[in-house]
Amino acid sequence: MPELPASTPQTRLLSLDALRGFDMCWILGLATLTEQLLKRTFPASPTATNIAAQFDHVDWAGFRFFDLIFPLFLFLAGVSLAIALPRRVARDGRRAAIRHLLARAAILLALGIIYSGGVQNGWGHIRWLGVLQRIGLASAAAGLLSLWLGARGLTLSAIILLIGYFLLLRVVPVPGIGAGNFAEGMNLTNYLDSIWLPGRKYDGNHDPEGLLSTLPAIATALLGLLAGKWITGTASPLRTVVGLITAGLLMLALGWAWHPFFPVIKKLWTSSFVLVAAGWSAILLGLFYYIVDVLGWRRGLAPFLWVGSNPIALYLCSGFGFFQIISERLATTPPPPYDWLPSAMTFAVMLATAQYLHRRQIFLKV
Repeated sequence: MPELPASTPQTRLLSLDALRGFDMCWILGLATLTEQLLKRTFPASPTATNIAAQFDHVDWAGFRFFDLIFPLFLFLAGVSLAIALPRRVARDGRRAAIRHLLARAAILLALGIIYSGGVQNGWGHIRWLGVLQRIGLASAAAGLLSLWLGARGLTLSAIILLIGYFLLLRVVPVPGIGAGNFAEGMNLTNYLDSIWLPGRKYDGNHDPEGLLSTLPAIATALLGLLAGKWITGTASPLRTVVGLITAGLLMLALGWAWHPFFPVIKKLWTSSFVLVAAGWSAILLGLFYYIVDVLGWRRGLAPFLWVGSNPIALYLCSGFGFFQIISERLATTPPPPYDWLPSAMTFAVMLATAQYLHRRQIFLKV
């Protein structure tokens, strides 16, 4: 049973904060603003229309830029685990690290329930699983595995989860439908949600962050954790960058090669989707690491660093509508073609809040 190292690198990866902030900016208003600007500035341009479509999710199968936002954050949560968890074990011991992982998962579960409306409409209307809950469960599971497994064991665990999930959906029949159907509402993942997931589901009788699809989400966190082990290892900076980008390209190729047999579907978190999203995540991490930590480039990245320092707090504030409420008090909605200004104001309020917290060294972490 491999032991975690007694000492770990102490240098903070600014690229991790910058990439996390880059990721969160899109979900905190930048995607909506960019889409509106493209449609208003180039209303008759097919190219602008196609680019604008990248800032919305696909209906079911396929992959767009906006489908990367959530898995990238979960991937980066795994990277953070590879950095922070060994330090906690070295400082406080393994039992304390386990307690911390479980407590963090419980807090994220509670925050996710509150974010989705809590119990205001009764216990039967609680959305028990969602974005924050998935981050808590998947990152906790990946962290716990990393306390007992080395890189090979973690890699094998990710492979077992991905192939096992594929076999479950391919082989296990859904009553009245059969096996191997990946259409919405006709697959094993959605079926299990409909009979076993209590409370309110996001998509009627099933949820995109449901029960069975949590398994491949753990693989997403594990792949991020492996990337974190690599980036904090002994390889030279150039080899680290090349390794991340090469691994990313390989995962992209494998994911799309799997697509005809197990479609890339975010709402099922299919194994092919995990590989495609992790591939882009590893490539982006390699590029950000090279630009920020190797070249030392900081110009223009300050907003990403602000947001990346308080992602969960800003996400909650945005979800509760705080930034929009403030922006509506500051300005009214103008007529077209300037009706994108409220989105710009909301995004600016979010950035101002992030800058204030960062300047005051207030980091609200879970």
